[in-house]
Amino acid sequence: MSTQDEYSPPKVWTWKQESGGTFASINRPIAGATHDKDLPRGEHPLQLHSMGTPNGVKVTVLLEELLAAGQAGAEYDAWMIKIGDGDQFGSGFVDVNPNSKIPALMDYSGDTPVRLFESASIMMYLAEKFSAFIPEHARAECFNWLFWQMGSAPYLGGGFGHFYHYAPYKMEYPINRFAMEVKRQMDVLDRHLADNEYFAGGEYSIADMAIWPWYGRLAQGKAYEAGEFLDVESYSHVQRWTKQIAERPAVIRGRIVNVAWGAENEQLPNRHSAADIDAVLAKSAS
Repeated sequence: MSTQDEYSPPKVWTWKQESGGTFASINRPIAGATHDKDLPRGEHPLQLHSMGTPNGVKVTVLLEELLAAGQAGAEYDAWMIKIGDGDQFGSGFVDVNPNSKIPALMDYSGDTPVRLFESASIMMYLAEKFSAFIPEHARAECFNWLFWQMGSAPYLGGGFGHFYHYAPYKMEYPINRFAMEVKRQMDVLDRHLADNEYFAGGEYSIADMAIWPWYGRLAQGKAYEAGEFLDVESYSHVQRWTKQIAERPAVIRGRIVNVAWGAENEQLPNRHSAADIDAVLAKSAS
């Protein structure tokens, strides 16, 4: 970058224009609803309002894993929140999540409805509600990695992903800065998985479900068209783990919920029963 292109920040920043890039139209420096819109409600106590981004997939994978484990009370309705259209700024969604980010969940199973936002909070709530996927012998380790993911993913998505894939033009400094950090993170994961089958040791947990949609997708070369750039194949232990998680039936089911793009067998905008997923998968197999 030349000196003429350098940015001199004003003493007080003001929002004068869209920032550019793929999500420029929905980024703004203020919170709150932009329009009145009630959220739909289905027949089940658990009502999920989300989109099939990595943060959304975390929760739908957990719900499908709970159902696969025989937890009938985990049956849920999933409603699409199209973040590109600004659905997250509707008044009903803001009432559930004042931060206007997916996913958000309402639990109507008790006397008082419970609102839940932030993916890790939702996952901990559901895992504790159904006493599943938090290993008692490795509870602290499970939470270590769950919150590692929450702290690390912004560097992957909002940092590397934004500047490498979504920004209006390529900039060397931020791409190098965030590529270095993402590769460090992948090395952290690879070193741990060299000695452990899963992130909480020998037992599959919500930590794996949280990390896989972000770093598993990256390891598969499906995130930000950056697989070759980041040399993801070199992380052999992450590759082993990624493949192992990707083959789980509940993961296959959970990753197509609240999706309305891509391959036909990966599209299920709204989900109200297990039969909805069955129909999508059957269509793709025929």
